[in-house]
Amino acid sequence: MELVTVLQLPQQPTPSFAIDFGVRFSSSSTTNSSPLRVMCSALSTPSSLGQIALNCTEVVKSEKGNLVETVESSQSTSLLDLIDQCKNTMQLKQIHAHMLRTSLFCDQYTASKLLTAYAISSCSCLIYAKNVFDQIPQPNLYCWNTLIRGYASSSDPTQSFLIFLHMLHSCSEFPNKFTFPFLFKAASQLKVLHIGKVLHGMVIKASLDSDLFILNSLINFYGSSGAPDLAHKVFTNMPGKDVVSWNAMINAFALGGLPEKALLLFQEMETKDVTPNVITMVSVLSACAKKFDLDFGRWICSYIENNGFAENLILNNAMLDMYVKCGSMNDAKDLFNKMIDKDIVSWTTILDGHAKLGNYDEAHCIFDAMPHKGTSAWNALISAYEQNGKPREALTLFYEMQLSKDAKPDEITLICALCACAQLGAIDFGHWIHVYIKKHDINLNSHLATSLLDMYAKCGDLDKAMAVFQSVERKDVYVWSAMIAVMAMYGRGKAALDLFSSMLEYNIKPNAVTFTNILCACNHAGLVNEGEQLFKQMEPVYGIVPQIHHYVCIIDIFGRAGLLEKAASFIEKMPIPPTAAVWGAFLGACSRHGNVELAELAYQKLLQLEPCNHGAFVLLSNIYAKAGNWEKVSNLRKLMRDSDVKKEPWCSSIDVNGIVHEFLVGDNSHPFSQKIYLKLDEISEKFMSIGYKPDMSNLLQLSEEDNLTEQSLNVHSEKLAIAFGLISTASSQPIRIVKNIRICGDCHAFAKLISQLYDRDILLRDRYRFHHFKGGKCSCLDYW
Repeated sequence: MELVTVLQLPQQPTPSFAIDFGVRFSSSSTTNSSPLRVMCSALSTPSSLGQIALNCTEVVKSEKGNLVETVESSQSTSLLDLIDQCKNTMQLKQIHAHMLRTSLFCDQYTASKLLTAYAISSCSCLIYAKNVFDQIPQPNLYCWNTLIRGYASSSDPTQSFLIFLHMLHSCSEFPNKFTFPFLFKAASQLKVLHIGKVLHGMVIKASLDSDLFILNSLINFYGSSGAPDLAHKVFTNMPGKDVVSWNAMINAFALGGLPEKALLLFQEMETKDVTPNVITMVSVLSACAKKFDLDFGRWICSYIENNGFAENLILNNAMLDMYVKCGSMNDAKDLFNKMIDKDIVSWTTILDGHAKLGNYDEAHCIFDAMPHKGTSAWNALISAYEQNGKPREALTLFYEMQLSKDAKPDEITLICALCACAQLGAIDFGHWIHVYIKKHDINLNSHLATSLLDMYAKCGDLDKAMAVFQSVERKDVYVWSAMIAVMAMYGRGKAALDLFSSMLEYNIKPNAVTFTNILCACNHAGLVNEGEQLFKQMEPVYGIVPQIHHYVCIIDIFGRAGLLEKAASFIEKMPIPPTAAVWGAFLGACSRHGNVELAELAYQKLLQLEPCNHGAFVLLSNIYAKAGNWEKVSNLRKLMRDSDVKKEPWCSSIDVNGIVHEFLVGDNSHPFSQKIYLKLDEISEKFMSIGYKPDMSNLLQLSEEDNLTEQSLNVHSEKLAIAFGLISTASSQPIRIVKNIRICGDCHAFAKLISQLYDRDILLRDRYRFHHFKGGKCSCLDYW
């Protein structure tokens, strides 16, 4: 027969969240269920208003080292001791139920002790803490501060400010020196500089501006919010400083991109006889890493060793990170091998260092040796491959990660994988990632949305890119800028300008990236006047000082439109010295329009800045070839060989049924090479029948052979990729190709004819833009 004990407490309001508590004993359950286990199980049952079910006669006994002693007849003092001993929320709920049963919850000190355990202990539960707080009749300032503190360290620090506002309205006591540091911590997490300034004003008004704890918190806040100048102003005016003050200021300079000042402050700290601690050294090492100052970093490591700092994992990881970021892998390996204790940070740091330097074999060895491969380790290797021109390897590793049980992809993983898909044109893989994001209900924030729409755009699916853009609820400046860049890539200048106008209507302020993208859109669409006008408005209207890449865009706009003299005049009047990018853009314009004289000038200027720029040789060669000056072409090729100028390997890739196939110039390594070349022969015969003649001026661009024959034009990588697409995809499918340099004029004409003769859509992305070939025409209207 079951026994259910239900205790009514009519004189004390029962909180709606309180857990109804039943202890059931039966002949079938008593043998396997101690009172503690039964009570813990019962605590998970839904609550009923007006009742708190509690077996007040049962003794809560310890089980497997949990609660010790008994709660029967427990007084306040012993109950407080038990709160400190709790190891999980279930045990706290037991004590909470007992406090309600014995009216101890009415004692404010005891209630605040319970609130503290729920809010900031190792077994905290903020939702329950808030419910407990709401049931305290008149919470004192300590209770308010405790709840603010709990939320300040949570994933939702905004709640700290809402509670603070409620406190100002409801609490009879004014915020004290323990209130503001927690609020500054919340503001630091959210990086809300304006709110922090308001709180700073309240501190001054409350005459708390000389409190060391508050001032140290204020320095930390300004530093983490990107305002090191304000942090330094607080630091300078402090009536007294301790080591925490110096640490906070050093860290503020390091976070604010002022590592030189951080290192100088550390040296000043030495002269003030302030003894640095581990936190000081970590901040200084971080500054060395950001300044890439290996010599000073080594001195700091010697300082740590000579001044008796104990073996410390955090400090060792900071030294390791400094060595890696300063490019000294030998020092990093020596330290790593000496470290007695290593955690996931240690392993990931050394792995990341090898990967970023291109030491992929060593990176993989470290990766394989890791005792636990967390998500950060996978990300380090995937990111390194993706950012160093190895997208295929990045996606292979991403696939392996799916099979791993140790880690799951996070936002960084997905962004890296999407970028790799964009590089390869792997739209099937990219679409799979999109499905993965939806299936796992991953928040499509601005970073992920930008990567996703960029992937679709670069893989040739503008409609899906636009659909992603429209699905983003809160579009920030980066999402708008990315979509404008997509329109620029597709040569849709008017659409890009319309997006820019809509962005302004939504009160989104453009940034430097936005202007780079909108100027590129004007460039690719031949919108000279519009581009020039936007450039002139940048500083006076939008407060953005033009940088070198904005000047390059304008030069390209003028040059592509054939306004070479205007472009040359613009370069002469630039307020900043022209860079290699400037002269490269001008040389490209001269190449397109066949102006030998200005091209030679740009070529000389470019080689003065970058003597090994192979693009300069190629562009000038093309100009000489168009002019029929084959002697200069030959001389330039010889000069290129003698100078040992290294060229980037030019290739094209095509995604067929989820597999990316790559082709180099004259490639015969593909398993279907024989069929590909037979298809090219078939194409040549069709072209000859309609009187097609290849553009011989493009021979130099990709040919590696000295004998400049017409045959070399037939083995351009994009032609091989197109031929493979014709024999391996259905006639209803578009052929999607990615090329790593600008498409040459002959291949452009070739693709137009293929789209007409074979009735196929060809989507080809080169380094600068997209070309959609259909029915013998290109979306760029031959303006590229």
